[in-house]
Amino acid sequence: MMTGQTLNPRLAPPASAGWWLPDGAPPRPGAGPLTEALQNLNRPVFIVDGPAGQAVAGSGRAVLGEDAPGPEAWPLRAWAPPLAADLLGDAAFRQAHDLRYACVAGSMANAIASEELVEAMAGEGMLGFFGAAGLSLERVEAAIDRLQRNLGKRAFGLNLIHSPNEPALEAALVELYLRRGVHRIEASAFLGLTMPLLRYRYAGLKQARDGTILAPNQIMAKVSRLEVASKFLAPPPPKMLAALVEEGTLDARQAEWASRLPVASDLTAEADSGGHTDNQPAFTLLPTILALRDEMQARHGHSVRVGAAGGIATPISTAAAFAMGAAYVVTGSVNQACVESGSSPIVREILAKAGPADVTMAPAADMFEMGVQVQVLKWGTMFPVKARKLYELYRAYDSLESLPPEVRTTLEKDYLRCTLEEAWASTRAFFERRDPGQVARGEADPKHRMALVFRSYLGQSSRWANAGDPTRRVDYQIWCGPAMGAFNQWVQGTFLEPPAQRQAAVVALNLMLGAAVLTRASWLRTQGVELPPEATRFAPRTPDQLARLR
Repeated sequence: MMTGQTLNPRLAPPASAGWWLPDGAPPRPGAGPLTEALQNLNRPVFIVDGPAGQAVAGSGRAVLGEDAPGPEAWPLRAWAPPLAADLLGDAAFRQAHDLRYACVAGSMANAIASEELVEAMAGEGMLGFFGAAGLSLERVEAAIDRLQRNLGKRAFGLNLIHSPNEPALEAALVELYLRRGVHRIEASAFLGLTMPLLRYRYAGLKQARDGTILAPNQIMAKVSRLEVASKFLAPPPPKMLAALVEEGTLDARQAEWASRLPVASDLTAEADSGGHTDNQPAFTLLPTILALRDEMQARHGHSVRVGAAGGIATPISTAAAFAMGAAYVVTGSVNQACVESGSSPIVREILAKAGPADVTMAPAADMFEMGVQVQVLKWGTMFPVKARKLYELYRAYDSLESLPPEVRTTLEKDYLRCTLEEAWASTRAFFERRDPGQVARGEADPKHRMALVFRSYLGQSSRWANAGDPTRRVDYQIWCGPAMGAFNQWVQGTFLEPPAQRQAAVVALNLMLGAAVLTRASWLRTQGVELPPEATRFAPRTPDQLARLR
């Protein structure tokens, strides 16, 4: 709030915190100077008592204490030190991954988190994970080829998604990562530990001369439940370690070292987000996982860095995550609407119009039989309604042959656009290449055959969206969390409103630099300074404007 051109002193502390000594530039009253000073992240902000009330200085020197250091001293009410955006989060996280910023682009499946997106993040000293889920091994290896060639020693990673219905695929992906020297993965949708996951984490363990255990492979595990988090925060169970020794992945000495290392090197608390999510509120999930981390650290003697995902879409949500203790932040939905994403231009246009409430839950293709759901966009598509109908049919009937004629007609006309027999033939051909065991099981079990056909529709719906297939627009599956709507509201009326202007690194830098500005504003507020609205907002900045803030 403002009184004339001075800051309102009503909420100021009754006595000064110390004294401010000028360096030649006088303090200035008003909201404009305060906003300007907060956004100069490399300079401190001093709030002083002047003849006309409170004023702002961005230079000079503060002296704490009761006695005035000289006649030129001004009473100091509050101050905020410089805060570069690359100091937000955990320094150990940035060092471990050789990053400038504690900011991560998560691995949205089907290459929505594309090679271009990963490269854009790496170019600004951030970390990106390629969205390997749902892709063939050949496509994933092509991504590895490109990223290793283009990024060299700069940090990047790939996704490993839990595949309970296709364990052979999960194992094959791990073997590919080990063979190609991929040393960083984002593990997502895991309900518990698996042998391929542990094989990746502990392969190649060494011990340094000082006794430090060196693990070449790092796992950033994305979790939303405490019981799952506890498994990643602890060393692996003895039985699973014994199995790693028996299969030859580890020797006895390496197994002993592994018994002292947590499964995850980093753990992401995934709140309400796009795709696989438990819709947990970030303000309850992150603190409880941090508390669990501390408990496990006391028990096992090691620490795991904990980051925040879900809802990271504006500078204020980014600042809030860091204020709660997040070592890093992970973006997801907002990246899908950026030009580097693997989404199609039509999907980016749809996403750019979404509001915070334009999302819903629908059955997941990869865990369909288990009833697991993913969060998707409900605006502009009939996919959520159709997906839920397929799951209802799966629960109600034992085979495709047992479906009533009217249901069969609807599926063939409005969903599959072919006969059920033709749908099974194409599904069968797909799984013969991807996982032949699924075909054998489907031939023997009519209900599983029905599940495979329904999963085929669910899986293709994302690919139709990514390809921008105009004939399948009503069937688009677009993974999306409420963060997308919050982002759209924040950028409304700015250069970032059109999706064609949304570059992933520019978006991420705006979130990080904006979070630093708002963090400093919060520091002043906690010292009793009543801030004008201008000082508590951070509008999107162009690349040139960002360069002047860094």
